[in-house]
Parts: sequence; structure tokens; C-alpha cells
Amino acid sequence: MFTPKTDRPYFEAWLRRTGRQLAVSGRLTQTAMVLAAEEGGTLEQWRTRLRVLLDGNEVPSLDLLTRIDALLAGPTSARRGDEGQGSFF
Repeated sequence: MFTPKTDRPYFEAWLRRTGRQLAVSGRLTQTAMVLAAEEGGTLEQWRTRLRVLLDGNEVPSLDLLTRIDALLAGPTSARRGDEGQGSFF
């Protein structure tokens, strides 16, 4: 009988990288505050959910995964530069 491979190398790499980024003091709470404001729920619910995600006990949706990445990345220099310039399109 064939059993599918359960390895998730990309998700495992995301967990390691995100875990390091959220290990910075206050970063997990800051991320949870933004998610609570955007998605609803309480700060404590989001802190708990982020910890569950980091433990690998829940796989986030692609939308949540990319939103967490965007929050941890912060504003890009391209976005900051566009604020003062007009668009060609």
C-alpha cells in the first residue's frame, strides 16, 4: 500500500524562519495585535494561535502564512518610495 510522503520541507523552513523572527522580544505580541485588528478575535487568541502554528500543530492557510510573512518583513523600500511619486498607470 502506498502512503503519501508527509514531509513538508517548505513549511518546515517557514516554521524555522518565522520562529526566529518571532523570538525577538515583543514581535509575537505585535504580530498578534495586527492580526487581531485585521481578522478579529482577541490579542490572547492570536498569541495562542501563533504559538500553535510555531509548534507545528496547525498548518496555516496560505493567506495567513503570507500575511504573517508580510507583517514580519515590514514595509518595503519600494512602498515607501511610491508614496511621494505619481504612478504612470
